[in-house]
Amino acid sequence: MKAMIFIVVISMALGVSLSSKNVNEEAMKPLKEKRVIDRFLAYSTEKNPRAADHCRKDNEVCYMLEGKNSTCCNNKCEDLDYDNKNCGACKNKCKYGETCCRGECVNVAYDKRHCGKCNNRCTHGCYCIYGLCDYA
Repeated sequence: MKAMIFIVVISMALGVSLSSKNVNEEAMKPLKEKRVIDRFLAYSTEKNPRAADHCRKDNEVCYMLEGKNSTCCNNKCEDLDYDNKNCGACKNKCKYGETCCRGECVNVAYDKRHCGKCNNRCTHGCYCIYGLCDYA
């Protein structure tokens, strides 16, 4: 039994020593420049770190990046069909408990056309209760 424990301890020690890497100073240097601290505010040396994300009210940029349903809202490309903060139009937020489905805010717990999730239609004669069709 003691021999077995000794073998396990030795194998663990070898595993730890072989898997550790040598640390050099090149690897410890940051890849990007640090932020420059101004007298009052901290600011970045980069002009615009997310320039590709900004559409500047140009929907063509959004069509190329995101697809046909994307529109430029607040200088960002948003999908007006399924975005809860921009549902159907820019800055049109859905209320608590509602979800944006096909550009309208719906309560998926009780909507027959969107029961439990978007585009989940209950069969004819069934009701949507608590997000389940024909909950009994």
